[in-house]
Amino acid sequence: MSATQLISTRELNENLRAESCSVVDCRFDLSDSTAGRRAYKEGHIPGAVYADLNKDLAAPVGAGTGRHPLPDVPSITATLGRLGISNSTAVVVYDEGIGAVAARLWWMLRWLGHDNVRLLDGGLAAWTASGYSLSAKRVVAIPAEFQSVARYEMVLKTSEINESGADAASLNLIDARDRARYAGELEPIDTVAGHIPGARNLPFAESMDENGRWKSVDELRKLWGHHLGDDRRTEWSVMCGSGVTACHLAISALEAGYREPRLYVGSWSEWITDSNRPIGLGFG
Repeated sequence: MSATQLISTRELNENLRAESCSVVDCRFDLSDSTAGRRAYKEGHIPGAVYADLNKDLAAPVGAGTGRHPLPDVPSITATLGRLGISNSTAVVVYDEGIGAVAARLWWMLRWLGHDNVRLLDGGLAAWTASGYSLSAKRVVAIPAEFQSVARYEMVLKTSEINESGADAASLNLIDARDRARYAGELEPIDTVAGHIPGARNLPFAESMDENGRWKSVDELRKLWGHHLGDDRRTEWSVMCGSGVTACHLAISALEAGYREPRLYVGSWSEWITDSNRPIGLGFG
């Protein structure tokens, strides 16, 4: 497997011609849960299958969970097999642009022991800008057998944050949401605004350049050096609103040569299900 977690449009096109990878379209709109599938049907990268964030990459919301809890291992294992992914499959994931949603499937595959997965740099927008065609042809994946080996050590739980005295600083927890949401200045999605006390903020989009492509390795190393220091083996954790865009930061850090973080899957939307948990505001 390549050391990078990313794949260019040119390389993906070459792999498609050689039929050497499986491609998964992860487009999703939080404000319209059917928009991603509709867009997929209108046009997708040739041969790509579709994975729905709510239905395929998350379990139903329950009491005390965040908006996108992890599916149980048997369920997601069956889903991957239905999508035609086996343990020997090279996988490429993409969404509309910078990978905010597709990063979730990237992380889930790694969580289940499948590291041969990469994110399309620039997503579908880059694919079409490169002059490559889309297809509206219905894709029926050939079912495959996928055997999961879940890496539970990659997951940070709410109970661990509670045990730390509800001080996320001791867990080196970084929040991937934008600055206004982190500070509690606005909250367009969840019912309570703010952040977990001690968590630091690094909006996931800061890993991208002005064209919606990933910044260079040197730029990412500078970015992460500011937030994690020079020791690239530093243990840390990442969160966001519901455990989706946080995965984007995990890719960014790996590209910069830092160790992979633990993911607080429940993230902010789970933290606020208990009104007794403390809330931080501002940047102090």
